[in-house]
Amino acid sequence: MIRIAAVGDVHLGEDNAGLLRPALEELGDRADVLLLAGDLTRHGTVAEAGVVAGEFRDLPVPVIAVLGNHDYHGDAERPITDLLQDNGITVLEGTGTVLVADGHRVGVAGVKGFGGGFAGKCASAFGEREMKRFIQHTEQIADRLRAALLGLSAEVRVALTHYSPVADTLHGEPPELYPFLGSYLLAEAIDAAGTDLALHGHAHFGTESGSTPGGVRVRNVAQPVLRAAYAVYCLEPAAEPVSPSLY
Repeated sequence: MIRIAAVGDVHLGEDNAGLLRPALEELGDRADVLLLAGDLTRHGTVAEAGVVAGEFRDLPVPVIAVLGNHDYHGDAERPITDLLQDNGITVLEGTGTVLVADGHRVGVAGVKGFGGGFAGKCASAFGEREMKRFIQHTEQIADRLRAALLGLSAEVRVALTHYSPVADTLHGEPPELYPFLGSYLLAEAIDAAGTDLALHGHAHFGTESGSTPGGVRVRNVAQPVLRAAYAVYCLEPAAEPVSPSLY
C-alpha cells in the first residue's frame, strides 16, 4: 500500500515558525511521501520561504511541492524554489519525479496551474490580447503537466497542482470565483496520462473530494478544508484509494 500525505495552503509566515513541525514528527510512521500543494507562504517572500524550509526539511519521508499564487506574489518564485530545494524539498513546475514506496515506483508530476474556468462556463483564447494571454498561459501549463505525467516511468501517477482541475472540489466557494480557482484544461491533461490521483489546494472554502470527467480521483488538500496538519491517502496500484486519514 502506498501512503501519500498531502496538504496545501499552509501560508506560513515569520510569526508562526515552528508551529506546524510538531505535527510532522510522526510522519514516517504514517506516510511514504509528503506532497505540498502550493501557497506555502503568505506573501511570497524569501524570508517566509525560510520558515517553510524550517518546517519541512529533514523529515523522515521525501517532500515534494508545487508553488501557489501566494508564493508568486513577491516575484521571488525562483529564489524561493532554490531555497526550498537547497533544503531537500523537491519543487516541481512542469516536471516530475519518481520514488519507490512499498516496492512500487510512484511518479509525481506537478505544476502550479492557473485559472480559466470549467467546461461550459470558461474563458477562451479569443478577443483582446490580455484575454488570449490569460488562457494561453493556462494552455501552456496544462500541456507541461500532460507531458510531465506521460514522461513518468512509474506504476502509479499522481498529479500535484495548486489550482483545481475540476469544479467538484470548489463547492462552497462563490461561483463567481470558479474561473480564478482552476481550469478544466488541467483535468484534460490528467485524464490523458492515466493518472491515479490528483491533489490540489487553493480553494479554502471548497470540498475535499471530486473526480475528473475521465474518473480520476481529485482531492482538495487545502489546509482550511482538511482542518488538519495533513491528510494521508492510501493507494493500492490499480485500486481505489481509501478515505483519508487526517492528522
